[in-house]
Amino acid sequence: MFVKDLINFVAILLMGRIVAIDYGQKRVGLAVTDALQIIASGLETVHVKDIFAYLTKYVQENDVERFVVGEPKTLMNEKSDSSRFVDPFVKKLKKTFPEIPVSRMDERFTSVMAHQAMRDAGLGKKARQNKELVDTISATMILQSWMGMKNSF
Repeated sequence: MFVKDLINFVAILLMGRIVAIDYGQKRVGLAVTDALQIIASGLETVHVKDIFAYLTKYVQENDVERFVVGEPKTLMNEKSDSSRFVDPFVKKLKKTFPEIPVSRMDERFTSVMAHQAMRDAGLGKKARQNKELVDTISATMILQSWMGMKNSF
């Protein structure tokens, strides 16, 4: 029993973080799991032009197991207009970090849920208008959704 527990402990220590990306035309919201992949937390919002430099530095400093990128869809479950920006980003992400798998996660309603979470947290109107905060919270919700889906299997 001790050997099995030790193997499980070592496996947990070797787990990488999962980084979620809410890619927009101007800003990119980022969220990340803890080392045990239990908790999703907002990481930062980065300007689009800086995202690959940011991710390169982050991957050099942290063990990243996977990227989860929000997939913009319409209410009819089809690709939305925003896909024309997100799809080339995902292609470049896969090319830049070929050793890190990329998953897609439906991001419908994440901005609405982010605003609701901000209201529920008691943030004032001015704080709720902070688009960078909304993007970070949206990325966190994308990551939480992906983690919930992964854990349901």
